Formats: sequence, C-alpha cells, structure tokens
Amino acid sequence: MADVQATSLRKGMGIVFEGSLYRVLDFEHRTPGNKRAFVQTKLRNLSDGTQREVKFSSTDSLERAVIQTREMEYLYAEAMGYVFMDTETYDQITIHEGTMQEAVPWLTEGMRALVEIYEGRPIGVQLPKGVEAVVAETEPVVKGQTASRSSKPARLSNGVVVQVPPFIGVGDRIRVDAEEERYIERCK
Repeated sequence: MADVQATSLRKGMGIVFEGSLYRVLDFEHRTPGNKRAFVQTKLRNLSDGTQREVKFSSTDSLERAVIQTREMEYLYAEAMGYVFMDTETYDQITIHEGTMQEAVPWLTEGMRALVEIYEGRPIGVQLPKGVEAVVAETEPVVKGQTASRSSKPARLSNGVVVQVPPFIGVGDRIRVDAEEERYIERCK
C-alpha cells in the first residue's frame, strides 16, 4: 500500500487510519491566517458504517488502501443481503445490507454496478451515473408553469424524494443521479 499526503486526499478515496479502512466522504484544505494549514475530512468506516470528522496536518502521511472494482450484475435480495454475479466469471457473491448503505433503494434486477473489493471482500457498490426511476407521487402539472425555473418534490417508486422540474408528472420515467439524489432528465 502506498502512502499519500493529507493534502492529496480526494472524495471517494480509501485510506487505512488507526487500523481501520475508511472512505473519504468530504475534505477541505484550510489555511487559517498565520496558523499552520490542515485538512478537515469527513470519513466513513467501511467495516461498521460510522462516520467521523478528522483533522489532519497538511504534512501528515496516510496509508492509501488499494480498492479493486469489478463489474457485477445485481440478481436479487435474500435474508443474508444482496446477491451479485460477476459478469466475467459468473461467480455469485452476497453483499450485506450494511455494506450497501445508500445504494439499496436504487437497485433493480439486472442492473450492472461496480462492486468495490478490498482484501478479497466486498466493501461497497458504485451505481451507474444515471439510474432510471418512475415518479409515483408529485404535484400536478400547472399550465404555464413549464417555462419557470422552479422545481417541485417528487416521490419515486423506490421511496426516494428528489426535486424535479414542474413539467414532470406521475408515471413519468426519469433519470436520476443516485449518488447525489438529483434529477438529470426525463427518459424517452
């Protein structure tokens, strides 16, 4: 494993800190006036899912975790977790719900995703950039409101609420950025 300076941390990077594997959720390099620079980070422990904020000196060196990704297809959910199949070897693995975190509502059978693997065990799932979903509930379309820049909340069929343009109605199929829970476009 390679060492990385605290100033080189980036969102999504995996690091080993205090003997545990963490993912960098957010970071900010701060240089307050005449004091020493530091890096303020928000980290998620990938073994238990807890989050914590840690301040590193800009000269600190951290151990970078080498995380591999494999393209896998989501098959189904079972009591033990979520079953994925490797698209090259056809091996199946079960990923526990605690590892999946925010990805669970977006999973649909047959969806291809990147499964992150660290030391032979799955630690997370990267969903495709645009995930399709159906609008289950939203305010009705008001004539003349389509040209405005406003947005309205819409509950999707998976239970997630996102902000959508006023012209989106119930039953419309839309593409959403699952990571940011943000509307991208209406599907054709």
